[in-house]
Amino acid sequence: MASLIAILDVKGKTLIQRCYRDDLGDNDTSAYVERFMPLMMEMEEEGQPVPPCFSSQGINYMHIRHSNLYLLALSSGNINAGETIVFLHQFVRILVEYFKALEEESIRDNFVIIYELMDEMMDFGYPQVTEVKMLHEFITQESNQLAVQIRPPTEMTGAVSWRQEGIRYKKNEVFLDVVESVNLLVNAAGDVVRSEILGVVKMRCYLSGMPELRLGLNDKAMFESTGRTARGKAIEMEDVQFHHCVRLSRFENDRTISFIPPDGDFDLMTYRLSTIVKPLVWVEAEIERHSGTRVVYMVKVIAQFKRRSKANNVEVFVPVDDDADTPEFRARTTRICPVHIFTEGIIFSQAANGKVTYVPDRGGFVWTIKQLAGGKEFMMRAQFGLPTVRNEQDARKRAPVTVKYEIPYFTVSGIQVRYLKVVEKSGYQALPWVRYITQNGDDYSLRTAHEKGSPPIRQTA
Repeated sequence: MASLIAILDVKGKTLIQRCYRDDLGDNDTSAYVERFMPLMMEMEEEGQPVPPCFSSQGINYMHIRHSNLYLLALSSGNINAGETIVFLHQFVRILVEYFKALEEESIRDNFVIIYELMDEMMDFGYPQVTEVKMLHEFITQESNQLAVQIRPPTEMTGAVSWRQEGIRYKKNEVFLDVVESVNLLVNAAGDVVRSEILGVVKMRCYLSGMPELRLGLNDKAMFESTGRTARGKAIEMEDVQFHHCVRLSRFENDRTISFIPPDGDFDLMTYRLSTIVKPLVWVEAEIERHSGTRVVYMVKVIAQFKRRSKANNVEVFVPVDDDADTPEFRARTTRICPVHIFTEGIIFSQAANGKVTYVPDRGGFVWTIKQLAGGKEFMMRAQFGLPTVRNEQDARKRAPVTVKYEIPYFTVSGIQVRYLKVVEKSGYQALPWVRYITQNGDDYSLRTAHEKGSPPIRQTA
């Protein structure tokens, strides 16, 4: 059950609130509502996403946002958060039915009706009536409705709110980056369990006047709609989303991406491909334990992409036991590489095939390779002491191996920019620049590495 429902403006100031229960403590209930906005700002400053439900000092906060308003529910006990969030969305829908437009002004003009609705819709914190037809039978008072202005589409007026008139550049250029992030999950048997490609087309425009740009991709749906045959590989994009400057009607008709761009940087479009992705960087990790006193990690990295491409800043993170100590590393050498300790506590070893860093606070070591050419493979050996004796079952419970990399001038999906045309009434010539980048996604992980004596496992990244 909810203890309090409130509607706040964008600054967190309370417009209206209704307290259903007196279980929020001895303090004034408005103090808990005023604490909502500072808590959100604190999470945003720390770089954390603000969840729809969170707790602070024993109080549960559940909220949604509509236009420039926040709808907030508070509770001090164990509450059904999902049901409460659904109730808040239903509350918004009913207010829109009554007032046509739910804004701060409509809240101030109709607070009497809102209080009546809150009393009918919820009793002692429990949702009761959420059907607008039934509420109309109980609450017949006329409301003050905001006049909603109906604006014609921009295609009819020619208005371009995202770009100013009179922009001038001495050199007209447009830069286009196609960035693809690969998410990959590999199980302990070395099989790809899940893979997807998340792509974004970024643009940076330094163009004079009001130019119109037309972008053509090797889109499979475009070739099918026009009856043309693709010369090379055609891709089938999913979940395509465009910047609001793109003319969606034209894209739906003939798959042409036509738009008047904003000035400067912006994301033109995003897309997703759920096809099976061939691992670009293959990692094999083998663990060998010696009488419970030390453990040896043998790690191999193989570049499974074309030889003319190179992966930059490859990072392979391998987790180790939390009580491991005295690290020693070697990379394709017969001697143990010297270990250095700095004041910040990070232990590292410099080798010909990159740098190995022991990071105790992360519970593992990072093998960094500045540049990995296609078709190449590197090996490294790490040894740790184990002061604590553990059984084999506990030793195998470790975090997954993760990999980071970036491959310029390469796309794993095969997407290509077929043309990028710039048309402006003054007739100037613009220089288009196109760049492709493939990198790891947020979820690029391998399950537990192979231990010697177990069935052989090939792990992939």
